[in-house]
Amino acid sequence: MLPFSQENGEYNGHRYLKHGGSSRSPQNEFPTFTHTGDLEIVLTSLNGRDQQRFLLHSLILSQCSEWFDADIRRTGGRGNAERDGTMGGAAPAPEQAGLPRITEHESLPQAFSRLDPSSPQTERKRWRYVLDWGKTSDDDVPMLVQRAPSSRPEPALGPPPPNHRSKPPTSSTSFFRSMSNFSALNLPTTSTQPPSPDDNLITDYTNLFRCMYNHAPHLDSMNIATAYTQSKSLLHLASLYRALPVVGPRIDHHLLRFQSRLFKQIAKYPSSYLKLGFLARSRVIFSEALIHVVGMWPAAEQQLRGVEEEVWEIVEDKVEELEEVKGRVEVRLARLGLATSRGERVGPGNGYLDWLVVCLFRQWVAEQMTPPPVGILKPGSSGNAEHRGGSGSSRGGGGGGAHAQPSQRPQQPHNTGRTFRLLGSSNPNAYLPHDDQKRFLKLTPDLYTRENLKRFERRMDELKNLARDAVRPLTRNCLEVDLGGFGEGGLGYLTCTRVGEEDFPWDD
Repeated sequence: MLPFSQENGEYNGHRYLKHGGSSRSPQNEFPTFTHTGDLEIVLTSLNGRDQQRFLLHSLILSQCSEWFDADIRRTGGRGNAERDGTMGGAAPAPEQAGLPRITEHESLPQAFSRLDPSSPQTERKRWRYVLDWGKTSDDDVPMLVQRAPSSRPEPALGPPPPNHRSKPPTSSTSFFRSMSNFSALNLPTTSTQPPSPDDNLITDYTNLFRCMYNHAPHLDSMNIATAYTQSKSLLHLASLYRALPVVGPRIDHHLLRFQSRLFKQIAKYPSSYLKLGFLARSRVIFSEALIHVVGMWPAAEQQLRGVEEEVWEIVEDKVEELEEVKGRVEVRLARLGLATSRGERVGPGNGYLDWLVVCLFRQWVAEQMTPPPVGILKPGSSGNAEHRGGSGSSRGGGGGGAHAQPSQRPQQPHNTGRTFRLLGSSNPNAYLPHDDQKRFLKLTPDLYTRENLKRFERRMDELKNLARDAVRPLTRNCLEVDLGGFGEGGLGYLTCTRVGEEDFPWDD
């Protein structure tokens, strides 16, 4: 027999009206599985005015969430009984397991009539979970707690109201006139009030269950900042219920749809997206954020406080690897030099002009690699000390020392990424341009001639080519985003960190 029957007006167990309309039969789809659901979840706001109800399956929630699996096993849920029955002992009856079965001697109409929850004689036992608002603080998320399972007959649905009209009513002129007057008031169609925390919590729980049933969560698809906030809240809830392997791929898929906008946001907030990428198990987001964090180190160290230990260890290992590469490159730069036509290293005795080229280059590199000096005195403190010298000495010798306090201005960590990028640039005027070389050579008037200046620039170009080859391991870009989109100076740190399969701190 086919699942569709015109005689009884049924299709897969759902009634319908032959002449249009709905019979108001209970649905058997997310979020209410009336025919097969055995686990009821009721989400109520703190004020009790908003409520969302789900009727789901204990077996599916146990498979997707370790928290539900442990709680159902602890309380002897039917999902646990069904699994344990197959492991040892007799398996429970289909009705006891909460999963409807059809016998081989039973026709489909008889099975639908027997399993129809709208029948008054049908009784189903369900497990019930509600939000616990009593033991939560301002920063805690209210968790679900199990209540006593309900055993009550499903309310029978009465027949639909009779339709006495055979055709739609005629339009009324006065009705359209009143509606046009009402629309002239220009009333707002949407509420301008932001959603309450209760609404966000119910939305997070709804998205959590949607992911468990292989539905896409409802996340913002236009504003990436809003999508990040929603994803972060949903991942936090999924971590509490130990359902990150189910929720994470959905978050990853949604955020990657922003493409270049996502990568630019990661460049702005790498530490935040590193944590999100770890929770979502996103290889692209995690590796992109990790490259930024390692390149910005130690400026990003303060923002990573509270991160998981395995993530912290990976960051430290990558920072150490980058420092080793930088050390080897700096040694090569320090050993760069020019040679004479005989192959000898230039010096003051065999090529004074070429030796000046090497001195200028090394002086520039040393200044760029060294952090700027920190002032001992505050700006203007020396003048004030001289002006008040007499009064300061009359205070027992302690006044003079009070004016010579170190500067309290916080010093930014010195990052040499910009220097290496300049050294690796193919533009000959990226550093030490023509004017700087001309100004330097003028310091020795006896050597400043047109021919010497041309030779000086030619030998400087040779040294720049050697430096470009030396810094090549540090100037490659391992990011998904093009560095040209960050302005003329680009990023001020290195983005050459390679992230391999062994660097992802989760098990697939």
